[in-house]
Amino acid sequence: MAEAAAVPNARIPELFSRQRANRAAVKRSTASQRVAKLERLRDAILAREQQICAALYADFRKAATEVEISEILPCLVELRDAIKHVHKWMRPARVATPMTLAGTHSAIHYEPRGVVLIIGPWNYPFQLVIAPLVAAIAAGNCVIIKPSELTAHTSKLLVELIGAVFAEDEVAVVEGDHVETQQLLALPFDHFFFTGSTRVGRIVAEAAARHLASSTLELGGKSPAVVDDSADLPSTARRIAWGKFVNSGQTCIAPDYVLVSEGREQALVEALRAAIAQLYGDSEADRRGSPDLCRIINARNFDRLKKMLDDTVSQGARVELGGGTDAQERYIAPTILTGVRPDAPVMAEEIFGPILPILTYKSLDEVAPFITARDKPLALYVFGEDEARIDAVIAGTTAGGTCVNNTLLHFANHNLPFGGVGPSGSGNYHGMFGFKAFSHERAVLRQGRVDLLNQLYPPYTRKVSKMLGWVRRLFT
Repeated sequence: MAEAAAVPNARIPELFSRQRANRAAVKRSTASQRVAKLERLRDAILAREQQICAALYADFRKAATEVEISEILPCLVELRDAIKHVHKWMRPARVATPMTLAGTHSAIHYEPRGVVLIIGPWNYPFQLVIAPLVAAIAAGNCVIIKPSELTAHTSKLLVELIGAVFAEDEVAVVEGDHVETQQLLALPFDHFFFTGSTRVGRIVAEAAARHLASSTLELGGKSPAVVDDSADLPSTARRIAWGKFVNSGQTCIAPDYVLVSEGREQALVEALRAAIAQLYGDSEADRRGSPDLCRIINARNFDRLKKMLDDTVSQGARVELGGGTDAQERYIAPTILTGVRPDAPVMAEEIFGPILPILTYKSLDEVAPFITARDKPLALYVFGEDEARIDAVIAGTTAGGTCVNNTLLHFANHNLPFGGVGPSGSGNYHGMFGFKAFSHERAVLRQGRVDLLNQLYPPYTRKVSKMLGWVRRLFT
């Protein structure tokens, strides 16, 4: 297939029309045909691993190994799962028949939504485009992808990759900025899939509502990490540090802040200090020179984070580690803050950077009210060995997903649904859940030869009343 160019703004309506005209044919594709498409996509990714790593390094100096772990491998896992199971997923699911409908047979048919829009983010610009694309293809949809303009090198790579695998009347990439995004949102897609901020998520949800279309919104929020007194601090600190500082904190499910009891705060700080030294280097100079710490995506986000940090410190927070910045390199050191007030700037919004505030509690009973007083988070992390106390935190809170004694890993299990709740998102995906997100569950009932319900047709004679009375007694 010839290499595809990015779709110019003027071609967007024409491209959308071509996909709408093709959606019925794509809907009729068999499981084997969909598997063949997924295998071509997998092979194209495997053939371009070096180019993918190079693109992400060019965009924000992301280490090749981290690209493999966080961008490429999750896509290959999704592809393997879909290739293995799409035959099963596509089969109609038989459901039970109530006695009142004796003589009928019912099933749920999974049919594609039609033409879907996937709007990708900049923080994981490859994985968070390809993973939902896998689900959309498995479900039999046509797809238009809008990658983030902030990661221009990855966006260009996606144009070439997708163009090598799919005809553009089935899957295509539209490059551009907010102008192209607004133009796409004005079109009547059958489903909108968006990963990004809650602010933009509201705009996407409004667009979907205007078209009476369904949507999946993968947003963010301030995901807390609760450290119980029963937690093992060295392992807890290492797992929190990894989850927080991978991708330089630019992860939607990164631990946003830590809650620890007053008596263990300093011990946790020391454990975090040791963990960060082990992960990224002993000194500030070592960490700044570490090839494993990527950079902040652009100057605007760097300035936002620096102001947040400076304002929080000016209000009395203490820098226990880090705090250094370099605007030219867009570098912010892994930073730990203590003495953070609940109303500090660093607690007012999702941080999305390598700054970790630590707040304290006197009693674990204070934790759930503190968390639930804020927007429902995308993730909640609980560390401890006391199962009853862990369960109490989980029962007293709500979150999109929860991980006990680790961070991020619930995202990596394709057998678990991944998604938010309330301001942190709506809907979910991964594995079978992704297939369902891009499918309409169509109810199909078939009437057999036996038809008992015709005894209840008009005219409503005394015989019908007796029959109805029998049915009521049977079920009440």
